[in-house]
Amino acid sequence: MLSRAMAKNHLLLTVLLTAACQTTRNAPMPELPLTYPPTAQDATGERIHGELIADPYRWLEDPESPRTQAWVQSQNDLTLPFLKSLPEREGIEARMSELWNYARMGLPSRETGFYLYQKNDGLQNQGVLYLAGELGGNERVLLDPNQLSKDGTVALGSLAVTEDGRHMAYMLSEAGSDWNRIQVLDTATGKDLDERVDWVKFSGLSWAKDGSGFYYSTYPVHDKTGKEALKNHQLCFHRLGTPQSQDRLVYERKDQPEWGFGGRVSEDGELLIITVTQGTDQRTRIHVQDLTRPDQPVRPLLDAFDAEYECLGKLGRQLYFKTDKDAPRGRIVSVDLDNPAALRELVPQSADTLESASFAGGRILALYMRDAISVLRLHDAQGKLIAEPRLPDIGSIGMISADLDEGEAFFSFAGFTRPTEIWKLETATGATTRVFAPKVAFDPAQYVTKQVFYDSKDGTRVPLFLCYKQSTRMGSDTPCMLYGYGGFNIPMKPAFSVANLVWMERGGIYAVACLRGGGEYGRDWHQSGTKLKKQNVFDDFHAAAEFLAKNHYTSPRRIAIRGGSNGGLLVGACMLQRPELYGCALPAVGVLDMLRYQRFTLGWAWASDYGDVADPEIFRYLLGYSPVHNIRKGVAYPPTLVTTGDHDDRVVPAHSYKFAAGLQAVQEASSPVLIRIETRGGHGAGKPTAMQIEELADQWAFALAALEGRLSSPSGKAPAAGK
Repeated sequence: MLSRAMAKNHLLLTVLLTAACQTTRNAPMPELPLTYPPTAQDATGERIHGELIADPYRWLEDPESPRTQAWVQSQNDLTLPFLKSLPEREGIEARMSELWNYARMGLPSRETGFYLYQKNDGLQNQGVLYLAGELGGNERVLLDPNQLSKDGTVALGSLAVTEDGRHMAYMLSEAGSDWNRIQVLDTATGKDLDERVDWVKFSGLSWAKDGSGFYYSTYPVHDKTGKEALKNHQLCFHRLGTPQSQDRLVYERKDQPEWGFGGRVSEDGELLIITVTQGTDQRTRIHVQDLTRPDQPVRPLLDAFDAEYECLGKLGRQLYFKTDKDAPRGRIVSVDLDNPAALRELVPQSADTLESASFAGGRILALYMRDAISVLRLHDAQGKLIAEPRLPDIGSIGMISADLDEGEAFFSFAGFTRPTEIWKLETATGATTRVFAPKVAFDPAQYVTKQVFYDSKDGTRVPLFLCYKQSTRMGSDTPCMLYGYGGFNIPMKPAFSVANLVWMERGGIYAVACLRGGGEYGRDWHQSGTKLKKQNVFDDFHAAAEFLAKNHYTSPRRIAIRGGSNGGLLVGACMLQRPELYGCALPAVGVLDMLRYQRFTLGWAWASDYGDVADPEIFRYLLGYSPVHNIRKGVAYPPTLVTTGDHDDRVVPAHSYKFAAGLQAVQEASSPVLIRIETRGGHGAGKPTAMQIEELADQWAFALAALEGRLSSPSGKAPAAGK
């Protein structure tokens, strides 16, 4: 079973070029200054809390409009040949493809009688799912997503196997959408059954103990454009051999349209454990349903909405939880099903941050962070520390696969210059053995990874990872890629990336700032970067750039900033607030219109971090930093490459469209503002390998040209859009 917290993945991937656009990429590079496609402005606006807010590009919010689609095409017709013609790009793409072509293995899961794991032989667009009786023994392909689409854009999501091992339910996503479909296959033959459940979103998969069917989650409104707000989540049960129209509605709360539900059957099959969420708020509720008697109602167990409760599992009448109740850095407790009022502490809060925990062979495997670096601890079921397995390096555990009844667990481990390895842990002793280590065509000994700390504007101590080649000479001309996120309790931990390796090979520094708003130091660290404290996140990022320059690693004109989703907001806000501090900006799939973010798809759910525009105080605070609303005339903004996908149904592309249009209309610098729009891409998850290499090569080539001052025009000034 994969821990819910371990499944968070905030790394942004890349974009596929359509055949229609491929023909434009061989054209000669347009001369600077660029002539941007005209973007019409109208008088649209609205009055919010008494203040009239202009919204001249609101028409771009309709992704299906021929007018919007024509605008997308015109922007790509400008951007794609420009990027293709950059002199570094071909070499960067070739080197990325060379390094990326190495065999990779996913995390194994132990099922009844066999193991499941994914492998990629190098440049396959999607990993292939294998089944093997023993690790390292005979294996066979169980499911190859690469055979499901010509362009590699069908991706495998969550999966679950029945207790007897006969059937596997699995999710598939197309073109990067958050919408999934569920299919079921026979593990003995690898053939699909005549089962299909469509329109599944933000869902887990959990089989009934007898394998008769599975629980999943969905929404009653099915909208792939992202224009509709998603509410009224539902937990359903699909019985094998019946059509989806007969699926049983297990739980919904029409009186609470913002609640979300995830169902999980306990190990003994006696209890349905329902985790109730409210948007992206870290606090949760726990409701349960007795499965030993038919037609039992769902009842609240932990319903105060006072803390996070992440269920590890059930032993007898006890449920075990990771929680931050009275412990902002996390602890492990148990709850008696017959007396849930009292929490029994098993593993108390420590100086380190508890990131996740899971049952492993009747014991508790707890993953901590110490200054964003992973620490692993093994406890018995009563909380006594048994072992602290030694990890191979300064790095991070990405995911853990463990089971209550299995004597072995698996975890992935990586560093900035250590490709992701698979390790096995013996739950009886805590001993670890490396199962798989990839072979990548570079020498890790030639690279340096170190962690430093700097003071933010208000004196807060912030961690910063620095990675570079040993031969790199630090100084004012050294290019630096500064990455950040700073939100939703997500920590920035060491992770391996071929793209970052290529950046370092070319003499660049790769820097990752662990900003407030993230999860590096628990609940208080997260909350200090949310709502009316969001400026702390931007100040932390500014201070990271200032630290790098002050300590002679680089200089402002050589710093490129990059981030995606909430990190796209970070980049957008920071480049507008301190344009002189950065030499290039790469905002990807960003949340950039902070006054309308709640109106689309799941945007309303992010109010736990950003705040609700309906609150006058929050509105004025958001207006103060919203990137779309803070673009100013007469300011020289750094060269900017915005990236998004027109199928993004999480952060709708209108955010990026409006931001790019606004920048193009006022840019007074000689540097370009471009937007790269993937017409077969979503928010990032499941992007094919080819897409990743294409977009990253474009971003790196653009950034290097910008940092070396080559993206300037003879006149020194770019014209207004359409002139």
